[in-house]
Order: sequence, then structure tokens, then C-alpha cells
Amino acid sequence: MKAAVVVFPASNCDRDAATALEFVTGKKTQMLWHGDTDVPADLDLIVLPGGFSYGDYLRCGAMAARSPIMQTVVERAKAGTPILGICNGWQILAECGLLPGGFLRNAGLKFVNRPVAIRVEDSQSIFTNRYEAGEEISIPVANGEGNFFADDATLDRLEGEGRVAVRYLDNPNGSIRNIAGVFNETKTIMGMMPHPERHVDDIAFNQTGRRFFESLAGAVG
Repeated sequence: MKAAVVVFPASNCDRDAATALEFVTGKKTQMLWHGDTDVPADLDLIVLPGGFSYGDYLRCGAMAARSPIMQTVVERAKAGTPILGICNGWQILAECGLLPGGFLRNAGLKFVNRPVAIRVEDSQSIFTNRYEAGEEISIPVANGEGNFFADDATLDRLEGEGRVAVRYLDNPNGSIRNIAGVFNETKTIMGMMPHPERHVDDIAFNQTGRRFFESLAGAVG
């Protein structure tokens, strides 16, 4: 699997995502700078990592969504290249219009940084096929504006089309309907607020996030 991670100013999980991909695939991950527009045509996966791109000015992800490289990423996404957005990466995907909804300050108005329990709602996607539907796992979150929201019609459509990827059992930020991650219409794009890259190898004493990357490697590698 040929994978790349986009690096924005103030990204802080870009190396973690690259390391997780390399751990699973055994292949070097390419790092793409936000100011570039050249994205290799043969990539199997593009990851938008967590962090605080552009210092979270305006809205989380709003400035990153308008960086030069995102024009090309959006084109690749619309052409079918799989995209995974983690935490701030999901916020960027929402700002780009590649995923529905938006984000508010956490319900408690505090930054939340701890493991949370989530349930895998869909096990048939390229992102989740190494899990069982309904499987419950623990993965860390680290966000101050992870409170996902959307209007009722959008939420009903996400539910009805099976596009809720993962759901909180221990909702840390007030996200509506406990939604922790969603797919686009074709399930080639996924955004999730928890950080699977932090639970990949034995150093983290927990490998519950590893199967997200193994799912991708098996599906598109």
C-alpha cells in the first residue's frame, strides 16, 4: 500500500500516523507538505492527521481546508482515492465538504485527552473490515472542539445509509447521537475523532487501533 500523510503547520500527529502505517505495511510513508500541490498519482491512501492545523484559527480545519494541497486532495478523493481524516483531519474533511456536518466546542468546554470506549458500527468498509460489527474497543481522544453536529435530515441520512462508522459508548465531547466517525456516500472517505494511530504497537500497551490500518492495507494495498 502506497500511503501519504499531509503535514500542516501545527500538525502534531503526522509522524504518529506515518509510523502506524509503516508498522502495518512495512513500507515508507510519504509526507506531503501543505503548501505543495503535487500529489503522486499512484497513492492508495491519503491521511489527514490530527493536530491543530494553522493554530485552529477561525474554525478548526477551516484554514487547512483552503491550503494549496487540499485542492489536489479533494480532486483525488472525488476520483476515488481513499482518504482517512483523524481528529483535526476529520474537521478538515468537513470544511472541504467531503464529509457532512461540523464541529463545536466540547460540551464541557474543556480539552479532553483520554481513552474512550467506542463501538464499531460498520465492519464492511475498507477502513473497518478487520473488526466485527458491534465490537467495542478503547481508543484515545485528544480534542477541544470534537463535538460533532449536523441537522436532523443529515443525521437521519447518515444513519439510514449506514454511514456512521464508529460511535461513542463514553461520549467525551457531546457529539450528537454519540457519533465518533462517519463515511462519505461511497465509503471511500472516513473521518473519526479518536486516534487509532496511538494504539498500534506494544509500546502503547494496546493495539486496538491497529486494525483500522490493517483493514486499509488488506483492502487497498
